[in-house]
Amino acid sequence: MKPAPHPIRTAILLAANLMAVSAAADTYQAGMPNPPASPTRVTCGIMIADVTNIDDVEESFSAEVVIVAHWQDPRLAYDAEAEGTQLKLFQGEFQFAEVFPGWWPQFVFINQVGRGETKGITIKVHPDGHVRYLEMRSVQFETPMDLRDYPFDTQQLRVAMISFGNLTTDVLLEVDEQYADSTDELVQREKGVNVAGWDLQHLAMHVDEQHIAAGNTKTFHSRLLTVVRLKRQSWQLVWELFFPLIILVSVIWSIFWIDIDSLADRLNVSFIGVLTIVAYQFVVIENMPRMSYLSFTDTLLLVSFLMMAATIPQSLTIHTLVRKGKQGLARRIDRTSRWAFPLAYLIMVIAIVLWYRIA
Repeated sequence: MKPAPHPIRTAILLAANLMAVSAAADTYQAGMPNPPASPTRVTCGIMIADVTNIDDVEESFSAEVVIVAHWQDPRLAYDAEAEGTQLKLFQGEFQFAEVFPGWWPQFVFINQVGRGETKGITIKVHPDGHVRYLEMRSVQFETPMDLRDYPFDTQQLRVAMISFGNLTTDVLLEVDEQYADSTDELVQREKGVNVAGWDLQHLAMHVDEQHIAAGNTKTFHSRLLTVVRLKRQSWQLVWELFFPLIILVSVIWSIFWIDIDSLADRLNVSFIGVLTIVAYQFVVIENMPRMSYLSFTDTLLLVSFLMMAATIPQSLTIHTLVRKGKQGLARRIDRTSRWAFPLAYLIMVIAIVLWYRIA
């Protein structure tokens, strides 16, 4: 049988709870959940600690981001000597959500996918009411990608953040100057921001307005937009995709040295090449999103497919000439094809490169 609680102990616990509630009531001020000014200017920045993954098919990327922000809240000012400290520190989600008595902007990434994960959060309050906010999150973002130059492309990865629930009349985000635009020094410092196969080029951010439609009304929120520019390291894809493709196309031209009477052998080589190109296209499609335009790789595969397919009517023409007894003309066409096909393929490849470079 569980013994009854001691009355003195119960009284002490009740008194302690009442004192805690009273202290919280003294700390809490009227209007504290609201921003301290109209509008409250929040100076902030986003540091990309690391880019862990870039998904071309889903047009998304995952990153470790650090949100840095600070603002002035006179309601949180205190006497440092009376409090015995020059800094009030609130660490972790419990202290942030349950102990910190002031207002803070609820930062939300509007292009975030899923819930994400908060890895750490800290708020520092100075005697003059200056508040500094630091939070690290692991987040997946949706971002539009331009893959026209794939695999020689450069991507602009976007991170869009607002103070959720606060209109521009309540909260205005401002860019911290040290994060406003990436200098060479900043890019060198952020070289740890990487993902296999990509190089960091530029990192910049600016503030604009985000329009959100809610029913028949449209709300305006201050938005901090961060753009991370990464360039794809393309040489591995060149060796894995383009180099075998060019070798394959070149091998198909061996039919121009096959005897003009061997139609079956010539057609077998051509059809094997065509089927191989189709297999290449399936490999590329699996690693690309559904797009309404042709990328550089798509166009090169298409041209290669047409060049291989063109060897079939060429062989049929040779066979027709042989049946008509025009072996001399058939051999001349074969000899011409030995240099005409490679030259035509080279010209088309150069034209594709120039077209995508200019476009």
